[in-house]
Amino acid sequence: MAGGKETPRQKMIGMMYLVLTALLALQVSNAVLEKFVFIDTALNRQAREVEEQNSKILSKIDAEVTKKGKREADVRALNKAKDVRQSTQEVLSYLDETRATMAKITGGGDDDGYDENGKLIGAKDYDIVGNYMIKKENGKILKDKLNAYVEKLNALTGADFKPLANDAKDIPMAKDDPDQKNKSFSEYYFGNTPTAAGMATMSYLETEVLNYEALALDNLANEVGAKDVEFDKVVPLVRPVSNTVASGGKFEAQLFITAAASGTNPVFMYNKKSVPTEETVNGIKYGKIEFTASASKYDPKTLLAPASFEAEIELNDSTYKIKHDYFVVKPVIQVRSAALSALYMNCGNQLDVQVPALGTAYNPSFSSREASVVKGNRTGLVTVIPKGRSKVKLTVSNAGSTLGTEVFDVKKVPPPTIDITARGKGVNYEKGVAAASLTTLKVSAKAEENFAREVPKDARYRVKKLSVKLARAGRQIKAQTFTSENVDLRSWRSLYRKGDNLIVKIERVTRRTYQGESERSVPATTIYSIPIN
Repeated sequence: MAGGKETPRQKMIGMMYLVLTALLALQVSNAVLEKFVFIDTALNRQAREVEEQNSKILSKIDAEVTKKGKREADVRALNKAKDVRQSTQEVLSYLDETRATMAKITGGGDDDGYDENGKLIGAKDYDIVGNYMIKKENGKILKDKLNAYVEKLNALTGADFKPLANDAKDIPMAKDDPDQKNKSFSEYYFGNTPTAAGMATMSYLETEVLNYEALALDNLANEVGAKDVEFDKVVPLVRPVSNTVASGGKFEAQLFITAAASGTNPVFMYNKKSVPTEETVNGIKYGKIEFTASASKYDPKTLLAPASFEAEIELNDSTYKIKHDYFVVKPVIQVRSAALSALYMNCGNQLDVQVPALGTAYNPSFSSREASVVKGNRTGLVTVIPKGRSKVKLTVSNAGSTLGTEVFDVKKVPPPTIDITARGKGVNYEKGVAAASLTTLKVSAKAEENFAREVPKDARYRVKKLSVKLARAGRQIKAQTFTSENVDLRSWRSLYRKGDNLIVKIERVTRRTYQGESERSVPATTIYSIPIN
């Protein structure tokens, strides 16, 4: 059953039906079977009491509507209550007709199925009721009527009543029973059922219908007079100018008394649109307004832009309106980088872009037409890769709102320098190198110091090709091309003479970029002459 706590009477009815279903499962004797008649009588009596109580609720609703001057909303609630009552009576009439039919067809030809003492003649018959409800599909008709009744209650009250007639798979006590779970509503309630039990089942369904009606009428009774506001909760409220105050600064706030009525359901609006309703720990309902602030024109001195919104609270027949003014602060974008003056072309320039004014709400996105943009692994971190020499405009947005655009110059990558060593020692181009030391050379390219510090992932160079010549008095003695930074000259050693020169020419150097691509680079100096001592 949907909504509300069960009354003691409802709990008792549920317990009686549990007894009923348990007795059915036990295949009880004729003596015990007769006790179904007592259960039927008790359930029927309970149903009459609930029905009488429901009639009183409807009368009270009618009287309350009249007392309050028959306001439009109250009259609508009364008409719904009358509709509930009429629909309930139609279902009860069908249940009574079905009970009468059960008694008659199991009574062996008697007019009403009861003997001169009022006892059910076919109380112990196990077949006729099942045949009538299952094979002749009267159980299916009953199921459809019961569940259609529930749907109508839901439509009239806005509640969420659960279906009254379920198949076994939807009944908790039957869904896990291998002998029961595949039975339909008709089979589960009326299959292999003595007439007395079938009559008790009908009485149980009748009490459930009346209990649903009682809950529906209670819901509609609550609607009558719901437009009257009676404040029963009074709570103090502090509204500070700001909850964050610098040391030495002033804390300012307004102190209010807030009142609320427990039975009301106010509708909160922001700019003509409903907002979610939440509740404080004191039980005060409030509307939560949340939106992304934005502005187009700011005061150049204060960096503030005035803004406002309209709020409304619909409570019963009244609407309370308020216009709230506030200011939008222009976000100040702070960019931290190893190189703030300019970005290196075709390199992964890492920037840390922060907007302190947004605090924890800062979750930026970045875009640029002049560069590729890669978002970092923490808030505000971004890598910008300029595509050409033109200036790069980096647009910073947050929650779909543009915060601003930062403009950066673009500069070329500085050429690398060449480092040549012989047996691990740097070559002295003025004094020369002893012939015995010129068996191997290491020729490597190194990034300019600032470039290596600012974009280390782009400062990876490699000498791919170089040529070496042995020259004597202007004549070439030997020449060879190498495709490695490590140059093997052991076979040249016998050719060396004092006064010769070993000329190294750098043919090709590549740089490994941030994106893993190889880019050709031209060193500052490409030809080196090493005197031989």
